Amino acid sequence: MNDPMPPLQPAWRRYPALFAALWRNSITREMQFKTNFLLWILVEALWFALQLAFMSVVYGHTESIAGWNRWQVILLVGCSHFIQQVFTAFFLTNISDISEHIRTGRLDFMLLLPVNTRFLISFRKVDLGAFVNAASAVGVMVWALRNLHHTPSPLEIAAFLGLCVAGLIIHYSLMFLLSSAAFWIVRAQGVVWGYYNLFNIARIPEGAIPQGIYRRVFTFVLPMLLVSNVPAQTLLGTLHSPTHPFLLIGLSLACFAVSEWVWRLSLRRYSSASA
Repeated sequence: MNDPMPPLQPAWRRYPALFAALWRNSITREMQFKTNFLLWILVEALWFALQLAFMSVVYGHTESIAGWNRWQVILLVGCSHFIQQVFTAFFLTNISDISEHIRTGRLDFMLLLPVNTRFLISFRKVDLGAFVNAASAVGVMVWALRNLHHTPSPLEIAAFLGLCVAGLIIHYSLMFLLSSAAFWIVRAQGVVWGYYNLFNIARIPEGAIPQGIYRRVFTFVLPMLLVSNVPAQTLLGTLHSPTHPFLLIGLSLACFAVSEWVWRLSLRRYSSASA
C-alpha cells in the first residue's frame, strides 16, 4: 500500500525561505563588486555629512526654525536619512527595475512562478550598503538626543519604530504606484527617480512650510512632511496630539491599497513583452 501523500505546505511558509534565498544572492552579488559596494557607502556618507553641515551653517545664523532648535533638526535629518536608507536597502533598486522587467520580458517569467509577483519584484535584491548608512543615521540621532539631554522611554522608541515603518510603507507604495506607469509608457525611471528626489523634503520641519497648497500637497497627497517629522517628534517627546500619528498610519494604509489596486489593474492590461 502506498504511503499517503504529504499535506501541501501552506503557501505563506514559502516566503521566509524565498526571502532568505534572495538575501544570499544579494550578498554574493555585492561581494563580487566590493569596490562599488564601498564607494556607494562613502558617497552616501558624504551626502549625509553635507546635509548635517548645511544645517550647522543655517543654525549659525538663528537659534530656532519653526520651534525646532539645532539638535532637534539634526535628529530630524537623522530620522529622514534612516528611513530613506532602509527604503534604499529593501526597495529602491527593485522598484526602479520594474520598467526593465516589462521591457525585456522578465516579468513574463515572474508571473509564471508560484509566488506572489509583487513580493518577488519588491524583494528581489537587497542593498547591503544602505544598512551601513542607516546605522550611521541611528548614531546621529543618538548624538542629537545626548546633546538635548533627552532619553526616550521604551514606549517612545517603540512608537518611533512603528511610525518609521508607516513612513517606509508610504515611500514604498507611492514609488511602486509611480513605477506602474511603465505598463503604459514602458520606461518610467524618470518618474521613479523624480519621486526619490522629493525625499529631501522630509528633513524640513513641518512648521517651516507656510500654510497653503504646498503644505497640503506634501501632507495629504505626497505626505513627505509627515514621514520624518512625526517619528522624530515622537522620539523627542514633543508630539502632544495623536492626530498626526493616526494620520500617518492611515495614509500608509491608503497608499498601499491604492498601489495594489493600480498594480492589479496594470497586470490586467499587460499582454507580455512578446505580444
